[in-house]
Amino acid sequence: MALIHKFVNDNERYVLDVNSGSVHLVDEFIYDMLDENALESLEDLKKRLSTADPVELEEAYGEILELKNEGMLYTEDLYEEIAQTDDGPDYVKALCLNVIHDCNLRCKYCFADEGEYHGKREVMSAEIGKKAIDFVIEASGPRHNIEVDLFGGEPLMAFRQIKEIVDYARLRELETGKNIRFTMTTNATLLNEENMAYLDKNMGNLVLSIDGRPEVNDKVRIRFDGKGSFQQIMPKIKTMVEQRDPSKQYYVRGTFTRENLDFYNDYKFLKDEGFDEISIEPVVLPNDHPLSLRWEDVPKIKEQYDLLYHDLLESHRKGEKVKFYHFNIDLSGGPCVYKRISGCGAGFEYVAVTPSGDIYPCHQFVGNPEYLMGNLTDGIKRQDLVDKFRKAHIYNKPVCRDCWARFYCSGGCQANNINFTGDINQPYELGCELQKKRIESAIALKSKILEEEQVDN
Repeated sequence: MALIHKFVNDNERYVLDVNSGSVHLVDEFIYDMLDENALESLEDLKKRLSTADPVELEEAYGEILELKNEGMLYTEDLYEEIAQTDDGPDYVKALCLNVIHDCNLRCKYCFADEGEYHGKREVMSAEIGKKAIDFVIEASGPRHNIEVDLFGGEPLMAFRQIKEIVDYARLRELETGKNIRFTMTTNATLLNEENMAYLDKNMGNLVLSIDGRPEVNDKVRIRFDGKGSFQQIMPKIKTMVEQRDPSKQYYVRGTFTRENLDFYNDYKFLKDEGFDEISIEPVVLPNDHPLSLRWEDVPKIKEQYDLLYHDLLESHRKGEKVKFYHFNIDLSGGPCVYKRISGCGAGFEYVAVTPSGDIYPCHQFVGNPEYLMGNLTDGIKRQDLVDKFRKAHIYNKPVCRDCWARFYCSGGCQANNINFTGDINQPYELGCELQKKRIESAIALKSKILEEEQVDN
């Protein structure tokens, strides 16, 4: 099991202490001294680095030992026992509310079968939505905070029902003392003056879908009439962001496919259009899909992340506050231990509810009868599925437990693992490769920014 991870970014050498999350920017001499799996003895180092100055080597070794003693290098894993012995009750803290299985776009990469989720087109009634709110309040146990993501299809096609559901949730908050935070993912086609004001007031986060440059967006995000959606959605997204309360989150979210492996240019386009919260995420599709990412695409994709690193660093130096979603990382302490171990919590802390009231581990399993967990009338009946997802943490994934990135990706997306490998405990390898590059870039960016801020102060 790797205890440290060494990598080079922009000709600078970084060392990550895997278990503590400490990051060190080091010179070439220290970099060469460090072994990823264990700290060698001074005698062994002198043999391996026989041409090095012995005095310099001893001084550097002393500094390394000091960091080790301070718990910042070669620290031991303190989390496995927590993961393997945790047998407490399961509480649902987040809900994906599929308010509609229908969409007014026909995106070529849509995992949800153009909104149908491999079933029939249907809209969630307000009554089902209210039962879902009651369900998550009851299932949350002692938790105070609850997340509800309004999802589709295109959720604004069910705007009337959404307002009833949110109003009901606000009443239930007063009755129960819970705090329910709503978010929404929308393709922006139906945004108007009325619903924009409502969304700004009631949504803690808004994800606004657009794939970047007009020619890129219009190849894949297609309307019913076969035309691209860019001209329809860009003005609406701009208006929504302009009137967004600055204390609340939003993201303009794009997807890159084989059609736009130069996705840095889509990020740059969105940035130049005035957006400062941007996400461009890799498509996940079956290997035989014409838009799917392949292993031969990986070098090109990594080059794009390098370009993003340089752009974001330069933006910070200019005082610009632009953020790229996949580069957001906390070096001060990282996420909570349970998120580090189990990720999103799909199947036991997070579930999806369909318009008919069926319950699945997450929205990507909707329509797959093998993963139907229950329904709002009878509750969750498949405890075997709950147990399966709860136990699918990094320590039960052989590849993950030895991987330096395990506390940042938490074992990857469970749905992707199952879809690509047939095994929840076997990660989707191509996704892992891209994730590792993003993590390295994010660590380097945050470290460089902190270093420059310390110099300035």
